[in-house]
Amino acid sequence: MAIHGNLFTQFEEESSTDQFSLQNKKLLKILMGYGPVWAKAGSMVAYQGDIRFENTGSGGLGKLLKSAATGEGVKMMRCTGSGDLFVADDAAEVQIMYLENDMISVNGQNVLAFSDSIQWDIHRLQARGAAMTGGLYNVSLRGSGYVAITTKGDPVALDVAGAPTYGDAQAVVMWTAGVTMDIRVDSGGLKSMVRGGTGEMLQMAFGGQGRVLVQPAESVTDGGHGSSSGRSSGGLGDLLGG
Repeated sequence: MAIHGNLFTQFEEESSTDQFSLQNKKLLKILMGYGPVWAKAGSMVAYQGDIRFENTGSGGLGKLLKSAATGEGVKMMRCTGSGDLFVADDAAEVQIMYLENDMISVNGQNVLAFSDSIQWDIHRLQARGAAMTGGLYNVSLRGSGYVAITTKGDPVALDVAGAPTYGDAQAVVMWTAGVTMDIRVDSGGLKSMVRGGTGEMLQMAFGGQGRVLVQPAESVTDGGHGSSSGRSSGGLGDLLGG
């Protein structure tokens, strides 16, 4: 008796000495020997060894209070133990980065996992036009350690210092420290509004120094940059499903 074909060799587990590594474009492998990690609740697809998962809700009393006040939340689980952990999120593509005493602002729906050494919090975006949406919230990740986020398809990283940069709030995934964000209203003119509008009225306008990551899918309405009222505002959606 034998099994013929290259299934098991083609998809054989990839080896790496890094805490975070890609098993493939849509599957993240985490070596637990480096210490605890935080992962999106429900993202575990497999593990080998002895790994335990703790549901922390919104990540502690402070974040729970903030979640109640803003109407937002991000569901993470703390993973501890030994072995190899595999996490994914609905076959979205996984992007890995290492922060070295740095900070990024991420759409909560796109956060997949990060090292325990990374500090995280839900924060209000300081944008002049954000009052039109009832308030915008993101997840800030700062410190030193690995961070894994997801994108629908291959993203583009735009350098905001080179030219005025705008993004659809349903496609913007994250931006780096030094980037400023505001809300731009573009009605397309009276005739366009009478005909039903363009669907692009509220845009995120970026400036400063740094990069903005945009995915090729307007899909963050499932839990994207949203308003504290919990209502969709011109396509901005709801942030960090609680």
